[in-house]
Amino acid sequence: MQPKTKKKNILVVCYELDMLIFLANLLRNEGFKVLAANNGPDGIIKARTKPPALVILDVMMPGESGIHAYRLLKNDRLLNLIPVIMLSAIDRKTFFHYQKFDGFGTGQGIPEPEAFLEKPPEAEELIRLVNELIR
Repeated sequence: MQPKTKKKNILVVCYELDMLIFLANLLRNEGFKVLAANNGPDGIIKARTKPPALVILDVMMPGESGIHAYRLLKNDRLLNLIPVIMLSAIDRKTFFHYQKFDGFGTGQGIPEPEAFLEKPPEAEELIRLVNELIR
């Protein structure tokens, strides 16, 4: 009998309850432990309390956006190496075009996220990215 490999913690920060449930169930079915937060500030607190192997972060959330939470993660010396998958209802080209005006890619020291997926993400693509980024 082979020992089971311990799967890593994944932090999912998403305001939409149905999307949060979908992502959490998908990741749990793959053997990951899921930390969930429904807003950016709660996600940052959870990341600092128990640093995850990866963060899945919704761009559009009320209050402090996912972009703000992403900036906090990447400016935190203890969390800035954690890979981030950004989720958005807008397409990648539009997202990055907007972000050029808002600080990404302008030499301000905030790197682009490791991955970007449009909502709803394809389950197979998300799991492939998660496995690739935490390897």
